[in-house]
Amino acid sequence: MPLPRLGSLESLPVLSHPDLRAAPVFAALRDWPAAPDVAVVEIDPALADTAAMSEAYDVPMAWGANCVVVMGRREGQERLAACVVRADTRADVNNLVKRTLDVRKCSFLSMDRAVAESGMEYGGITPLGLPAGWRVLVDEACLSIETAVIGSGVRRSKLLVPGRLLGELPGAEVLAGLGR
Repeated sequence: MPLPRLGSLESLPVLSHPDLRAAPVFAALRDWPAAPDVAVVEIDPALADTAAMSEAYDVPMAWGANCVVVMGRREGQERLAACVVRADTRADVNNLVKRTLDVRKCSFLSMDRAVAESGMEYGGITPLGLPAGWRVLVDEACLSIETAVIGSGVRRSKLLVPGRLLGELPGAEVLAGLGR
């Protein structure tokens, strides 16, 4: 498959550039059969936040997919999930995510804890390579993005993934209406 080009981003084969991903992301990609269809692009780490990256590299927000980590408790047990939604939406944490996790209250995981437990940098956390106990909730709308721009585990690069493959991520649960 030819490498995609989005805006002014030059893509590189993802498996040939381990320096452009966090270690757990690289390990997950090595084991994922869809990895040959994924590319990586190097960006300025100061522009890792979606809006800044989109503007600087001429990439529409609708092509981005953000990953946020949430947690809730039920009967003393903690339940964690990574929610992947289109960058032009927000995860429906207080309704759909709360019901899906079967918790009374759902909140974002603290930055320090998300970074420590994922092995990824804040602003680069991605649904690939997350700890085994974390659920991965993917908004159905992400599947229709031709080439989704997602985190790579580090702030200095992004992954380019055909949107349809987001539903095939290891452990992915596709939910309609996750992003609003």
